[in-house]
Amino acid sequence: MSRDISPTDDLLVRAANGDKNAFAEFYDDTSRRVFAIVLRVLRDPAQSEEVTQDVYLEVWQTAARYEPTQAGAVGWILTIAHRRAIDRVRSSQSSRERDMRIGMRDREHDYDHVSEEVEVRSEFDRAKRALEALTPLQREVVTLVYFDGYSQAELAEQMQLPIGTVKTRLRDGLIRMRAEMTLAS
Repeated sequence: MSRDISPTDDLLVRAANGDKNAFAEFYDDTSRRVFAIVLRVLRDPAQSEEVTQDVYLEVWQTAARYEPTQAGAVGWILTIAHRRAIDRVRSSQSSRERDMRIGMRDREHDYDHVSEEVEVRSEFDRAKRALEALTPLQREVVTLVYFDGYSQAELAEQMQLPIGTVKTRLRDGLIRMRAEMTLAS
């Protein structure tokens, strides 16, 4: 069951064959309806103009796919226009949601600088007291590893001790510091 081909359909077929004048006439015949359907979806004249332009670019590039015996040219282009408008809405929503997520992530959280400074100072004092509770050998190893940045192997070489001894002193010192800090809190 074939359908009758309208003059607008014929213009699109001729445009598909590279006839720029036929495409210009097709544009003149359909552009108000295309713009109206896009505007109905987007509700923003500037964006609607952009999408309408995109629709006609797509039509020019894909006109060879149009099959006049299957659908009318007006229905075909209005379907393209509606899909493009919906795509723009989805893209805008996605962009807005992404911006909101980024904004929330990057938002500087309000906090009390004074109480944070007091808390940091308190932690520092607890760590200092815990370090003082260590034996002199444990304190030396912990200090050289954590404050001076030595590796255990470097420390063993510098102190002329077996690496196992350095590891044991470090482990015992950290265990004792943890216990002291737990008691202090």
